[in-house]
Amino acid sequence: MAVQTVAGSTTSSAPAVDLGPAAALSCRECGERFELGPLFACASCFGPLEVAYDLPTGSPEELRKRIEAGPDNIWRYAPLLPVPADVAEKPNINPGFTKLVKADNLARELGVTGGLYVKDDSGNPTHSFKDRVVAIAVEAARAFGFTTLSCSSTGNLAGAVGAAAARAGLRSCVFIPHDLEQGKVVMAAVYGGELVGIEGNYDDVNRFCSELIGDPLGEGWGFVNVNLRPYYGEGSKTLAYEICEQLGWRLPDQIVIPIASGSQLTKIDKGFQELIRLGLVEDRPYKIFGAQAEGCSPVSAAFKAGHDVVRPQKPDTIAKSLAIGNPADGPYVLDIARRTGGAVEDVTDEQVVDAIKLLARTEGIFGETAGGVTLGVAKKLIEAGVIDPSLTTVVVNTGDGLKTLDAVSATSQATATIKPSLDAFRAAGLGSA
Repeated sequence: MAVQTVAGSTTSSAPAVDLGPAAALSCRECGERFELGPLFACASCFGPLEVAYDLPTGSPEELRKRIEAGPDNIWRYAPLLPVPADVAEKPNINPGFTKLVKADNLARELGVTGGLYVKDDSGNPTHSFKDRVVAIAVEAARAFGFTTLSCSSTGNLAGAVGAAAARAGLRSCVFIPHDLEQGKVVMAAVYGGELVGIEGNYDDVNRFCSELIGDPLGEGWGFVNVNLRPYYGEGSKTLAYEICEQLGWRLPDQIVIPIASGSQLTKIDKGFQELIRLGLVEDRPYKIFGAQAEGCSPVSAAFKAGHDVVRPQKPDTIAKSLAIGNPADGPYVLDIARRTGGAVEDVTDEQVVDAIKLLARTEGIFGETAGGVTLGVAKKLIEAGVIDPSLTTVVVNTGDGLKTLDAVSATSQATATIKPSLDAFRAAGLGSA
């Protein structure tokens, strides 16, 4: 099939880079195809580009066996990703295959009888799902000859880029809002790359990076969530693959996913659809629910108002990793929520904190504020009867609570401070049932 080159001329030749089954870039709006390259917007309609594949053919059973025999990380799904076949042999942070926790204690608390699971991505190398997307972006950066890895970030991505660049032997320079949580700042800086705070919110940072990418200063730079965005986004599909494999190669009935840019939600849906098309899971209905914090809820507001477009907001929430006021994939999230019979909802900062503590108390999982948003929305929708408690439900926790300690520090302190004696322990009324 003819595709467009970077310059816009047509060609039928094979891509010049080795990114495995990736065949071209395809516009999500008009369907025009382009050769693989550091592109992110369609030259015809300015729609977003995503990776199109020549996916494996043949027996689903053989493909399942091939996947199951692979490494315990995202490279087990290399035949479905834009990476070379020998990707597992290259220096990378090798994220993925994190735990799918059957959350029976939490299920009892929420009245869920159909099976409740937490996909806990805090177990990744830098303790967030961003390691997945960056690992894919690194392979694209290598293929296109970039020497510097960069990004605009609300925190987790900055750390993931720093770690992945260090492991891959690349230079890194990442950009963050100036007022991020200190834990995320330290984690991004410790890997030795350049970390630059920008006065403003994430949308200001992202605009700055878009300018830098067209400047000579940005030559040779791979911005994972700008000029490498089509490849970067594919890393989120691995959450869908893992969830289905860990459920015994079946789709969940319902899944609740946090929304920042919206890319994770759209790519999880893409992953489900690919597994259906390949015959790896049974084609049956599933519902996707999106979760936002009330202080940054442009997609939720559009969903409730019945709009097809998302009106930008100025973020004001403790869930800073989700604080993107103008989410690029917002309209596509609306489409998916409506197509699958799901919804998009939001919760207050107080509900976020309550949900963080609920997950910790019931399942021993300390999620960051984004995880509190997701569980808070799940709880709200269960109580409202929107999420069916009799169906299998998955809640996605995208990061580690150690990164957002300020959110719970005021209400999570020592029960008591006593002298080192049994009498003092008894006098404080401690240790009794």
